[in-house]
Amino acid sequence: MNLQEERIIGLCEALQLDLVANEYPGIAQAAANKQASFSDFLERLLKTELDGRHERAKQTLLKMATLPAIKTLEDYDFAFAAGTPKAQIQELASLAFIARAENIVLLGPSGVGKTHLALALAYRAVMSRIKTRFITAADLMLQLVAANRKDQLKSYMNRAILGPKLLVIDELGYLPFGREEANLLFQVVAKRYERGSIIITSNLAFSDWATTLADDSTLTAALLDRLLHHGHIVTLRGESYRLKDKRKAGVTAKRKKSALAD
Repeated sequence: MNLQEERIIGLCEALQLDLVANEYPGIAQAAANKQASFSDFLERLLKTELDGRHERAKQTLLKMATLPAIKTLEDYDFAFAAGTPKAQIQELASLAFIARAENIVLLGPSGVGKTHLALALAYRAVMSRIKTRFITAADLMLQLVAANRKDQLKSYMNRAILGPKLLVIDELGYLPFGREEANLLFQVVAKRYERGSIIITSNLAFSDWATTLADDSTLTAALLDRLLHHGHIVTLRGESYRLKDKRKAGVTAKRKKSALAD
């Protein structure tokens, strides 16, 4: 490395152009070998830095999103899940609903892929550098109640509820909520109304939501009114993925047993 290269790298580090500092010698040599124009060299150098920053942003947002697993729409078995509206899911995958602050409610019995789809949409949002947060309904309630009782609800709402452009609440309806929890969930939906998108997964039909929200039909109606006003309802039907795998294992076992008998 000559003195000029050292000075260039020093300047890059001072300007926090980390990727340029690391990649400059190689890019410069490649440009010289190809007799590239200065503009071509500069464009490639700046694009390298920008791509690096975008990748770092994605990794930071992925960590903040607290996804329990990485799921993609490409991994979702639409052939098995015949009761899943594929065209509707593909349309939502454009993420235009986030720009419009619209909501999605994924409804269906246990095991049909509601969480997979919610995670896949959340992951796609993160990869598009959209601030996202994933949390189960039970964990959200624990955090809201704790913040409320410590007189920190406003700061928690601003940071964890209003901060993300996309908030995913998984498994609403698996555990019943008391009065305080139901009121806090209503506040979450009300505060994000027309300001940020929510994805909710639930195993309950809307007519049964009151049973999990402190049996308060008035609160439930007000919550659903805000949630569904700019909302997409995705109803999933079909067999459980978990049972699918078990049945495959059972079929395999039966075939092996039959072969031994022969």
